[in-house]
Amino acid sequence: MYAVVGCSDCSMLWVVEGRPETSKCPRCGTTRQYAKRKKFVSTEDRNHAREVRASMLANRQGHGEAFAELDSFAEMESQIDEVGPSDAEYLEGSGLDADAVTEAGERATETRTSKSRKEIVREALRELDEATEDGVVEYAGERGVDAEYARKALDKLVRAGEATESRGVYRAL
Repeated sequence: MYAVVGCSDCSMLWVVEGRPETSKCPRCGTTRQYAKRKKFVSTEDRNHAREVRASMLANRQGHGEAFAELDSFAEMESQIDEVGPSDAEYLEGSGLDADAVTEAGERATETRTSKSRKEIVREALRELDEATEDGVVEYAGERGVDAEYARKALDKLVRAGEATESRGVYRAL
């Protein structure tokens, strides 16, 4: 389900997918319970929700009639490849090697195996036989996480209920 919702603070309109607990305004950052947001339309079709939002914005700015003359988003998207140069033509016209750009894009979007600092601390709790604070700090330090962060992360994991500490030994839950 898609819904066009509005912000009561700044009047921003946007499309929300599903029924999240809360939604955050992309303009002013105000977070509200989804149930309390003003919903202008709910639909199963994403394109319909986009059309309604665009129409509301056009009407708000006094361009409702001009908007009504436009094709639908789906129709315009299908026509976009027929207009203008292709990506390769554009890149080559700019003096770039299109194949090299494609390869660079693929390298940039490859799945990376690096882990966040917090994930490294969690991993230490799982991997160490006796996960003492010093052991976790050492394990994390070997993987580039500073000691102060590792100690704070341990403390936060315990407070959040994601780990327990008993007699100086930590265990992930």
